[in-house]
Amino acid sequence: MENCLFCKIASKQIPSSVVYEDDDLMAFKDIHPAAPVHLLVIPKIHLATLSECDASHAGLLGKMLALVPRLAAENGCAVTYDADGTPGGGFKTMINSGPDGGQEVYHLHLHLYGGARPWRGQR
Repeated sequence: MENCLFCKIASKQIPSSVVYEDDDLMAFKDIHPAAPVHLLVIPKIHLATLSECDASHAGLLGKMLALVPRLAAENGCAVTYDADGTPGGGFKTMINSGPDGGQEVYHLHLHLYGGARPWRGQR
């Protein structure tokens, strides 16, 4: 899409703080972070919302979600367990879809939030 902010980031027309990139996906730091770790994972193809996805996108959506634990670990917010099995750390994922879902940029993106709480806008 010609005027899509995230398409421009994916095509390197607009700089970003990239933390991951492959042929299908890009992950970068949010410029207005709501948590100590706030990354966005986007597909390089333009899909405006999750509502545009169908079964043909299952592989891409799975790849986006499967990337999250790796990014969480690399950014210090993976779930960890102490010697007695008590969990610590952790992260949150979110996909906003449409105006009532809080979507601001109409290019599918997954938010990865992590780090010590409280976070801005935490629910």
